[in-house]
Amino acid sequence: MEVETPVGTARAEVHGAAQDRGVLLLGHGAGGGTDSPDLVTATRAAVDAGVHVVTVEQPYRVAGRRAPAPTRQLDTAWLAVASALASDRFPELPLLFGGRSSGARVACRTAGAGGAEAVLCLAFPVHPPGKPEKHRLAELDGVEVPVLVVQGESDPFGRPEPAPRRQVVLVAGNHALRGDQEPVYRAVHEWLDRVLRPLDLSDSTA
Repeated sequence: MEVETPVGTARAEVHGAAQDRGVLLLGHGAGGGTDSPDLVTATRAAVDAGVHVVTVEQPYRVAGRRAPAPTRQLDTAWLAVASALASDRFPELPLLFGGRSSGARVACRTAGAGGAEAVLCLAFPVHPPGKPEKHRLAELDGVEVPVLVVQGESDPFGRPEPAPRRQVVLVAGNHALRGDQEPVYRAVHEWLDRVLRPLDLSDSTA
């Protein structure tokens, strides 16, 4: 489905689950699409955990441009898609944000404004390769809901440390996360089940 945003047309693909535990929006990296191995694996893990998944293609990609849009445009488009899906397609379901690399940064920056219950980060780019002083940890630290970071052990973009609301799972590989997908699947599936369990209980007692 196509979603009109203030900065262009985004594309969203819905992957339905057998249950209605929540909906996870997943964004792509700066130079890639939604078919990267880790995003495909995260989608499968979420659907198996009873969570609908919506993979979101940013307007610059839909328009055929390879260079990523400015931060403000990325965040604006993302929030517009999230709002449209929450109101039209998945009303009253818990909303979770996620993505890989640049998409993970967007998810972190917009979690508060978008009302996300949790954030999934695949290969969060802590800093440009070789420039640890130019870190983006403020984006991660600013998230006030549970966060899962799945990071390659040899990622040249660095890796964040665990924090009170943040779980970090290291897997074999680099920033691309193209290796064995079983650890990625297991980490995402177990984390989603854990963060959604309290919401499941609240729904059953409402």
